[in-house]
Amino acid sequence: MNYDPPPSTPEVVPPPQAVRIALPESAPYVTYAIIGITAFVYVLQLASQFLLQFDFPVALLAKVNDLIRDGQFWRLLTPALVHGSIAHIGFNMYALLSFGSGLERHFGHGRFFLLYMLGAFAGNVLSFLFTDAVSVGASTAVFGLIGAEGVFLYQNRKLFAHQFRSAISNVIFIAGVNLFIGLSPSIDNWGHIGGLVGGLMFTSFAGPLWDVESNLVGGYSLADKRLSSEVTIGAVVVAVIFGTLVVWGMVRRL
Repeated sequence: MNYDPPPSTPEVVPPPQAVRIALPESAPYVTYAIIGITAFVYVLQLASQFLLQFDFPVALLAKVNDLIRDGQFWRLLTPALVHGSIAHIGFNMYALLSFGSGLERHFGHGRFFLLYMLGAFAGNVLSFLFTDAVSVGASTAVFGLIGAEGVFLYQNRKLFAHQFRSAISNVIFIAGVNLFIGLSPSIDNWGHIGGLVGGLMFTSFAGPLWDVESNLVGGYSLADKRLSSEVTIGAVVVAVIFGTLVVWGMVRRL
């Protein structure tokens, strides 16, 4: 009689499980400091208007093309410190807090500060090239943060998984709506576009590239694979490109 052994019990393979990894946490000190300094400058604006009957900080810091051509190159950065109204500074500082808090935790304090400054610089350079209007406001730097958020999400899209589409769609929507609003004659949309491009460029070279690594206690952690030399290269590339545009803008008017 033939004996057929019972089929062996198939090996049960457990389904893959999602692993939750906490994102880096650090208080956004640079974001808070920028908001505090910008608010203090606005108080000086109000005091100047009351005591001197004119806005001395705007006169000293605003983007004024003729004065930039005369050598006052700080005006390619300092317009981010002065604002035209309480609504103007309120909107920009709210946007800075909304985007800056998360980005600073991801980028780190130094790299985030570089991003903010380069966004302001790039925005004011394009404004210098394409409009002669006096310009003030931190929206150049804020648009740099919006561009950085988009690139950061895209470069780490595998890590964000199903959250990526909704997050990147939100960034694109915010950028699109604000650029559309910027078509108003009273708004310096060239500054917005320049800041956006500056943030995109810098983050493409220098944004965090996260990878998941196992640690000694059997858990997982995030490691930034971006080299410090790449951050330096990114900052230099943006500064050189937009600095060259400033020189070109000055030469073409001679």
